Amino acid sequence: MSITLHKGDIPADITFSDRLAIDTETMGLRCGRDPLCLVQLSSGDGTAHLVQVDRNTYDAPNLKKLLSDTGSLKLFHFARFDIAVIKKYLGVECGPIFCTRTASKLVRTYTDRHGLREVCRELLGVELNKQQQSSDWGSPELNEAQQQYAANDVLYLHRLVEEFEKRLEREGRTDLARKCFDFLPVRADLDLEGWPDSDLFEH
Repeated sequence: MSITLHKGDIPADITFSDRLAIDTETMGLRCGRDPLCLVQLSSGDGTAHLVQVDRNTYDAPNLKKLLSDTGSLKLFHFARFDIAVIKKYLGVECGPIFCTRTASKLVRTYTDRHGLREVCRELLGVELNKQQQSSDWGSPELNEAQQQYAANDVLYLHRLVEEFEKRLEREGRTDLARKCFDFLPVRADLDLEGWPDSDLFEH
């Protein structure tokens, strides 16, 4: 596995597959307060591209073009947060989407542990190191531990999607999952507009 760090944007000549794993790192977990610092990308080939965005301008035309390309399936874990911060700071909408956390909740109904670490441990036999989860992602220079942590968040998503696709099919919930994935941009918009904790469909 390899990691490539890019400053500001990805080079225009880099090509990715039609299934693109994506994750983000921010200064916190509130979309309206905590700025986007890093976008991680992988085609599932063992290479992770880390894009350290310019927080003064968020001028990254190649990255924005890639993220908004509807010809590729975007793979996330907890897409609701990532697509919200991408929309707020980069001004683009991601789609179509596959969210492994949502898929986990649909088929791993025997547990309430749906974090990436737990899912990778059970489905792939991979133990992720989460020590850098609370880290200063706004630092101008990311250390090796931060880069490895960020890369791990995308390097295993392709394999997870393959496993979840099998389980969704087995449980007869593939169509339901797709409808949930399609709704995620709306859920993200509600978060950005001020309804992060509300269920608008409850009585």
